[in-house]
Amino acid sequence: MLNYINWNVDPFLFEKGPLRIGWYGLLLASGFFIAYLIFQKIVVREGFPQDKADKFSLYTALWTIIGLRLGHCLFYSWDYFKHHLLEIFIPFVETADGWRFTGFQGLASHGAAIAVILFVFYYTHRHKINILWLLDRLTIAVPLAAAFVRCGNLMNSEIIGVVTEQPWGFIFRRLEGTDECCEPRHPTQLYEATVYFLLFLFQLWYYFKRTKGKIYAGRTTGIFFFVVFTARFIIEFVKKEQVDFEIGMTLNMGQWLSIPFILIGIACLIYSQKKKYIYNPAENKRKK
Repeated sequence: MLNYINWNVDPFLFEKGPLRIGWYGLLLASGFFIAYLIFQKIVVREGFPQDKADKFSLYTALWTIIGLRLGHCLFYSWDYFKHHLLEIFIPFVETADGWRFTGFQGLASHGAAIAVILFVFYYTHRHKINILWLLDRLTIAVPLAAAFVRCGNLMNSEIIGVVTEQPWGFIFRRLEGTDECCEPRHPTQLYEATVYFLLFLFQLWYYFKRTKGKIYAGRTTGIFFFVVFTARFIIEFVKKEQVDFEIGMTLNMGQWLSIPFILIGIACLIYSQKKKYIYNPAENKRKK
């Protein structure tokens, strides 16, 4: 047992009466903010107006959060939420003693991906910006935010893996009294966070050093979708089922939802072989 990692971190950084600051919320906000700074630096240096970059980032963060929540409610817990629609949108649950504050318990990354893609489609169509130009820059910064979110899941002792005998297995002591306690499990949160952080470093290198900002249209978007969701698909094999209906499934919900994004990534990579450059979206000029 000495070979395993005993994980007993308090999910709350600060508690004072009703005021609670959790690691998850702090890491989520920090990841979004740092990713915003990086995205802003990239697009502004290419001529995208600062005010538009700020507004786009704000709405992207908003739709990410909406997508995270709706994805969980629709894909994983619809049997419950179809009878409690109000709880989808408010951080309270209805109990026999009235409404109780819980925060938003349940977020799904696939929902966030869908929401952001739809918003980017709308935004680029309205402002006459090439969608691949914007996605190629956005997907450079997003993996860092995703890595921070998975670290938040680790601090919450959630999204855990199946039982393992590997020496890096985590024993999640905060789950004491449940079936998941006291057995070493794959730290799947760290697996995903590591992939996302390494992808972020690669995308930065590829943009600033390898291409000097001259990305073939669709290249970094394709890399992002292919790497992130292929990793997610593989890691799901050592992840404990998130909901009861996944028990016994050959492929779980996360894997089925990952397949379309993997195909999108492959399609973008194939398209990028046309080697088209897209410049100066602020003036809506495109050059090959």
